[in-house]
Amino acid sequence: MKKTELPRWATGFALPILNLLSALLVAGLVIHLLGESPSESLHILIDSAILDPEGLGYTLFYASTFIFAGLAVSIAMQAGLFNIGAEGQMYVGGLGLTLAVLAFDAHLPGWLMIPVAMIGAALFGALWSFLPGYLQAKRGSHVVVTTIMFNFIAASLMNYVILKMIPEGQQNPASRVFADSASLPLLNKIFPVFGDTPLNISFLLAIAALVVYGVIVWRSSWGYKLRATGLNTHAAHYAGVRIDRMIIVTMLASGALAGLGAVNSVMGSTHYLSLNFPAGAGFVGIAIALMGRQHPVGIFLSSVLFGALIQGGFDLSLEKPNIPQETFIFIQGLIILFCGAMENFYAPALLKLINLTRTSKEA
Repeated sequence: MKKTELPRWATGFALPILNLLSALLVAGLVIHLLGESPSESLHILIDSAILDPEGLGYTLFYASTFIFAGLAVSIAMQAGLFNIGAEGQMYVGGLGLTLAVLAFDAHLPGWLMIPVAMIGAALFGALWSFLPGYLQAKRGSHVVVTTIMFNFIAASLMNYVILKMIPEGQQNPASRVFADSASLPLLNKIFPVFGDTPLNISFLLAIAALVVYGVIVWRSSWGYKLRATGLNTHAAHYAGVRIDRMIIVTMLASGALAGLGAVNSVMGSTHYLSLNFPAGAGFVGIAIALMGRQHPVGIFLSSVLFGALIQGGFDLSLEKPNIPQETFIFIQGLIILFCGAMENFYAPALLKLINLTRTSKEA
């Protein structure tokens, strides 16, 4: 290890922890300015989101969606692509899921209906990411710009489609309620400790997706080509990697993972397609990918963190009226700031400390 490089444990663990603590420190200052105790607020948040079993169930429920969103952004980052469009891809993935359910939920049993709906979600999410990937690969259009544009297009398209799905005589802008065969089994039947929460098998599917992602990215030849493309496009090209194909396939995989993020909330909670159901989960996936360093363990821990912020933040805003729920959107923004734009803020000081430790040991 060169003395000018940080060891892997520092970049993968120490820097994210320092960045997170910095974000929480600023958040604590804001809570103090709002007239509340930061330590008491943190205690309430941890107790309601982690220590309380039912609260933990909600935390893991939110984390299930965030894991897929984080994976969607992460796999694109591995190829050097910054997919900002996970929100729109998840939204359109919900449409694919819903079309499959509305067509077959009256005829197929649950063990078959659920996989069919998941395929529909992944397929529509992948298709929505295809054109940005194609434009990047074949025309040089930057994927950041095109995916942002496609988020707005998806929002407008889904507003139109969902309004057309409203059953006659209803005012709620949503599709009809799905049949029982399209409902994901709840985990509280296996683990009663979680109580009456919407935590369902999509959490287990998200864990499986993390494992598959890790194996493919770090234990397969395609994953090696993927990472080579992200590290040095020119070197990967001269090594025989078809860059245009890699970009398109990676974006398809990214969109499919984002589309699968719709399964948890649509089939596991609401049981119908509604307006704006992603609720920003696709954008949270960006923070998760940055904070988790595109590693399965980091993505999981980051997803649980953001799930805890949502669950604990809701209970905290009820107990502390001076702390509005918007505060936790601000905290999410701080985490994105420190783990994204300022991710190497502590790197020089940490490198200096490590080198001083090495020097003292050598002496």
